[in-house]
Amino acid sequence: MARTRLRAARLGPRDVLHVGSAGLRSRPVRVVLSALGIAIGIATMISVVGISASSKAQLMQRLDRLGTNMLVATPGESMFSGEDVKLPKDAVGMVGRIDGVEETAATGDIKEAVRRSEKISEDETGGIAVKAATEELLKVLRGKVAAGTWLNRANGRYPSVVLGHVSAQRLGITSPGQQVRIGDRYFTVVGILAPLPLSPEIERSAMVGWEAAQKLLGFDGHPTSVYERSADSSVRDVRELIASTVDPRNPQNVQVTDPSSALQAKAATEGAFSGLLLGLGGIALLVGGVGVANTMIISVLERRHEIGLRRSLGATRGQIRVQFVTESLMLSGLGGLAGVALGAAATGIYAYAGGMPWVVPPWAVGGGFGATLVIGTIAGLYPAVRAARLSPTLALHAA
Repeated sequence: MARTRLRAARLGPRDVLHVGSAGLRSRPVRVVLSALGIAIGIATMISVVGISASSKAQLMQRLDRLGTNMLVATPGESMFSGEDVKLPKDAVGMVGRIDGVEETAATGDIKEAVRRSEKISEDETGGIAVKAATEELLKVLRGKVAAGTWLNRANGRYPSVVLGHVSAQRLGITSPGQQVRIGDRYFTVVGILAPLPLSPEIERSAMVGWEAAQKLLGFDGHPTSVYERSADSSVRDVRELIASTVDPRNPQNVQVTDPSSALQAKAATEGAFSGLLLGLGGIALLVGGVGVANTMIISVLERRHEIGLRRSLGATRGQIRVQFVTESLMLSGLGGLAGVALGAAATGIYAYAGGMPWVVPPWAVGGGFGATLVIGTIAGLYPAVRAARLSPTLALHAA
């Protein structure tokens, strides 16, 4: 009679999940405490990456709104005399003729102080500059008027002034119609500007019309700053041509700057310090993995009777290993899911409080959760191997 060889029953995916979750269902408090370390590590990593990405997205939105195609030409110092040079009176028109330039405007410094009234000393300027401004300036800066109106051909010929939002605050002006003293006469405030992130010098200025500045304040007509907007594809070429166009004989006397460079640099370096916090999150994740490994080892010691009984009933060593690795993976996975949820929630709260877009990069979620599964596998290997090596007879006897 032929002898039949017994074969171990195969465990299907459903059976593996059932036996793997048995230890978790029987010890819920231990599961929560063990998964907490994993959750804290993943939450830290997700929130750090998410906050950094949200902040960068806010900067990029601001750059898109303000544009990166504006350049400013200002006079420098003469290489020979060391004295300040002046831009030509027709510098705005000269820059406007450069191929690729779409819009131009200018401001000119006026050596007068702006005060709330004549009772205030002229030495107390409050850091507010008085500037002559062309009508196109607000359009080129992509600025907005918070209250009132901007300078135009009508009011720009008379003693009217538009205040930057910082200068309005320092002067205590809250609405148009009030008056401030510039030089020896009063000017009526016709507008107050909204914040201009790319032009802080305008925010701290009181601007009068170009014609009024020449007639009433002794302005010589030489622009101090020439602003231009060009097509994005032409910015580099325009930058190279502005200085030689404004002053062909001494182009080195003209300085050309990009106001958006500071925001671009900030966006490029956003998250530079996130590496340290990510490292701390990684350490917390490793500590959580050690906690999982410790929990699994204790679980093996406490469940020797169960292991011995299963081995006596025909479970193979491989099936025992699969059981405990699965249990470790499920424990780590629960911690990982909780960590992802906590990290995303923390990012959302921070973004909402700061008025930022809520951005959680998918790679951060996938990478963080994948890391928990890797740590869960590693943490469960030794306990699983140890459980598989237990002798059924000794395990039952020890129980």
